[in-house]
Amino acid sequence: MNKVYITDTILRDAHQCLIATRLRTEDMLPICDKLDKVGFWSLEVWGGATFDACIRFLKEDPWERLRQLKAALTNTPLQMLLRGQNLLGYRHYSDDVVREFIDRSCENGIDVFRIFDAINDVRNLQVSIDAVKKAGKHAQGTICYTTSPVHGIPQFVTMAKTLEDLGCDSIAIKDMAGLLTPYATAELFDQLSKTVKTPIHLHSHATAGLADLCQLKAIENGCRHIDTAISSFANGASHPPTESMVAAFRNTDYDTGLDLELIQEIGAYFYVVRKKYHQFESEFTGIDTRVQINQVPGGMISNLSSQLKEQGATERMNEVLKEIPLVRKDLGYPPLVTPTSQIVGTQAVFNVMTNERYKTITNEVKLYLQGRYGKAPGKVDKLVRQKAIGNEDVIDCRPADLLNDEMDNLTAQIGDLAKTAEDILIYAMFPEVGKDFLQQRQDGTLVPEALEPIESKIDNGIATPVEFNVSMHGESYHIKLTGSGIKSAVARPYYLTVDGIPEEIMVETLDELLPESGAVAAAGKRPKASKPGDVTASMPGTIIDILVKVGDKVKAGDALLVTEAMKMETEILAAVSGEVIEIRVEKGENISPDEALIEIKE
Repeated sequence: MNKVYITDTILRDAHQCLIATRLRTEDMLPICDKLDKVGFWSLEVWGGATFDACIRFLKEDPWERLRQLKAALTNTPLQMLLRGQNLLGYRHYSDDVVREFIDRSCENGIDVFRIFDAINDVRNLQVSIDAVKKAGKHAQGTICYTTSPVHGIPQFVTMAKTLEDLGCDSIAIKDMAGLLTPYATAELFDQLSKTVKTPIHLHSHATAGLADLCQLKAIENGCRHIDTAISSFANGASHPPTESMVAAFRNTDYDTGLDLELIQEIGAYFYVVRKKYHQFESEFTGIDTRVQINQVPGGMISNLSSQLKEQGATERMNEVLKEIPLVRKDLGYPPLVTPTSQIVGTQAVFNVMTNERYKTITNEVKLYLQGRYGKAPGKVDKLVRQKAIGNEDVIDCRPADLLNDEMDNLTAQIGDLAKTAEDILIYAMFPEVGKDFLQQRQDGTLVPEALEPIESKIDNGIATPVEFNVSMHGESYHIKLTGSGIKSAVARPYYLTVDGIPEEIMVETLDELLPESGAVAAAGKRPKASKPGDVTASMPGTIIDILVKVGDKVKAGDALLVTEAMKMETEILAAVSGEVIEIRVEKGENISPDEALIEIKE
């Protein structure tokens, strides 16, 4: 049978790639009836970054989103993207958490689990595959496609055979960055089709403009399942258009049998919806053949652009894109897909923003170099590893073998804020953000980030200026607004350059009814660092932990604070030895570079 089956990504990966995962459930539900009538093999609706975005930005319960979609899509299997032992977070979880998460996902509506490991370490997939099979759902083992001196078709074919032996119901080639070329695809799928009997799926991004050609060559060589996106959220960092691929195979042996006119109606709906999210559009999500060099995946590029915008550094994107392959080589050529894409990408941003490679090393890079994510595909740079973890041992076992069961501890930690097992798992995935979400839900204060009206960009028919000159006290300054951060109840950060120098300002609302707790720290309220004992951050971020108290004696190199920037954690270290005499931050506060966060008396 030659019929081609389609998984549409409009409700998950498509908007993750093009508008930073911001599509709200309220804009999904009205079109579900038509989506459900198309006859897709599956609809990808959950997983990836959607869980994070729901609680961090949209203030939606991701489990409730899943339940609503399941109720609205009664005829179409629902699919999710699962990061193996990482689940939907950025670290490995214990086996009992993995099993509980999969059990809850099945109960709430997931039918197909696309399970991958960022570095293709099959040991990190076993528990997830077993749990899905035990629940009677579809386990799709996944191979992350990449190119490097240590990757090639023989390695991918061997992995496919291993996944088949583990009992996977299907196998997916996940070309997250659009690295496949048509003839490489033909060779890969020819070899896969000769080696395994399990159905093979192709998931490829259109970043390099080659994905539709790759899908054609894959189908000619044994593939019968492809991923596409409704045209109004297709191409570029997303996927080939569903309508185009359906049209391409009409009246051929590969005919999908799908209703093209109905899909076109769905495309028209999302064409209008997309305009609502204009503030999350990025100039970096179109066709870009540089991906063949930097290998930045579709889901990462829009988020990377958004994160650089929040740092007030969008003009440094090209520097970051050049740095990413260098960091990847230093780390042993991991494929760039969550979480390794964030690990490599964020480290590249730090290297560029601090103007010194590995001056600041994220906690996740340190864990990676310890082997806590699995075995690196190639050799890591010894000097980088030494700088990151010193003489610590590198583990060679399955990382989760070193983890004790966590569910009981997580349940105790979150306490009464969690009403269900699903709530506990929200906390497990993202402890700080998840706890805040659950607290706000309990307090009735959940407020999603604001969507800017389209007309706010226009003033009397003229675009609002973002670049201008300002004269003050006889001096002239060139100002360029580069972005804005997330608006809280009391303030919103804006990022700009003044004569080319990046700056951040905090615009606060003056209202006597606002809380006095100082939930948001405004830039400039702390003194600038001026002494060796002043502790500073190298990038804007949020304080997520304070490791010392006033009166503590510390040594140079001791960790004092833990910050989060671009979803990665970084320890801020003492530059000198001495006594902590003042701490000027609290957990949850935003910080800016060069502020004196802690003072140490030598």
